[in-house]
Amino acid sequence: MPRIFLILLASVCLRAEDDLEQSVRKIFGVLRIMDEHGADAVNSERAFYGGIIPGMLRRLDPHSAFMDPEQFGQLKRMQRSEVKGFGSVVSILPGRVIVLQTIAGTPMQRSGISAGDEIVAINNIALGPLTPEQLIQVLSDARQGQAMVHVRKPGNARPLQFTLTPQEMQAPSVERAFLLETGIGYLRVASFDESTARDMKDAIEKLGGAKLKGLVLDLRNNPGGAVSSALDAAALFLQPGQVILSAKGRRVSAEEKVPSISVPYPFPISVIVTAKTASAAEILSGALQDHDRAVIVGEPTFGKGLVQNVMPLREGTALALTTAFYYTPSGRSIQKPLEGMQLEHSTLKPAQVYKTDKGREVRGGGGIEPDQSVQPLATKRLEQFLEASGSYTVFATEFLRSKPVVTAKFEPPADMIDKFRAYLSQNRVQPGIGEWFASAEWIRFRLRQEIVNQALGVEKGDEIEAEREPYIQAALAALR
Repeated sequence: MPRIFLILLASVCLRAEDDLEQSVRKIFGVLRIMDEHGADAVNSERAFYGGIIPGMLRRLDPHSAFMDPEQFGQLKRMQRSEVKGFGSVVSILPGRVIVLQTIAGTPMQRSGISAGDEIVAINNIALGPLTPEQLIQVLSDARQGQAMVHVRKPGNARPLQFTLTPQEMQAPSVERAFLLETGIGYLRVASFDESTARDMKDAIEKLGGAKLKGLVLDLRNNPGGAVSSALDAAALFLQPGQVILSAKGRRVSAEEKVPSISVPYPFPISVIVTAKTASAAEILSGALQDHDRAVIVGEPTFGKGLVQNVMPLREGTALALTTAFYYTPSGRSIQKPLEGMQLEHSTLKPAQVYKTDKGREVRGGGGIEPDQSVQPLATKRLEQFLEASGSYTVFATEFLRSKPVVTAKFEPPADMIDKFRAYLSQNRVQPGIGEWFASAEWIRFRLRQEIVNQALGVEKGDEIEAEREPYIQAALAALR
């Protein structure tokens, strides 16, 4: 009986190989006819890279892809979190770009450009007439090579000219780390790269390590990245031997567990997610939820749980191929169904209810459902206008020209909101009395944040923003 089974298996494999060879011969036959009889010469490289290979991959799923040398190189740089730029944080307003912060050791900082400076032209393109979308494009184009930048310093009418050369910089995946209150840490993780788990651990240790009373882990808009890094991050919080994820596909079946040597942090955790939280970030969120290790707050996540292998090919090209699907410890598929594709429902379980370690019900069907839903902050019409017009940023720049003393505990002077209203009036913005007083408290808060942003850096400004940010406050409440 075993011999018969082996013979049958071998015949199936041989038949599959024969079918593949026949398909390849058909492709080459078509190319040969085109080359011999076509009106134009056939560029075989363009035919393969631009037509045949992408056409085959489109039949599988929207995430399998062929990468040319430039795209493959870009992927490797992204995995190392390398970006090319000048080293600054800017505020993009209609027709204006104001520097909020320069990073030490970067071209922008070495040139003498500093917070409060206004970039008025890049490569002889005046920024004044441009929309925010056009400004973003000009800034992006400038990073491709040496750029001539005209900058107006506060109090100086005549712009200064700087020539800047972009450099490769390491973009931190852990963007923010601070205490929300005594003993409660906050981490914002923007992506998962080779160093993310190590950076998370370093940040936690600086905040207090195992002595923390709780941690808010912010994964909003985190697109994922290196799955291995998400596994290492999960090991910071889960017990040795606990399952983090499983992978199942036509020829793949694997399970990842927390290493036996791991020593997890003991404090409670709340995780913030949104509709743009995906991939590796969903793996971490799902594992923490299934093991009742964290409360998930926010919105249902994106639902990208495909196992992708990047296979280097000749001449610097590569193939990113979907080989399986990821599942959370309770058995939920992270991937949402791919309708109309060959992988549709092939290894996906239908949406159903699953149980966490403690018996809580969690729903499947793709993505991670939060334990507590959170709605974005509702803003009034005047508040929306002031944000879009950049009024806070411009007023803060003017205020800081007088060199006031600004600390992390800065509070606007009593007359600041009246001065801000006068500034708006000078610029032909005159809100009604009722509208103004309905938003006065929020306006004062935003002025405080923007002034700290420019005086002490955006990190300190973010600490102030957290005081009223609904997602962070919901996550904080879940720890109490």
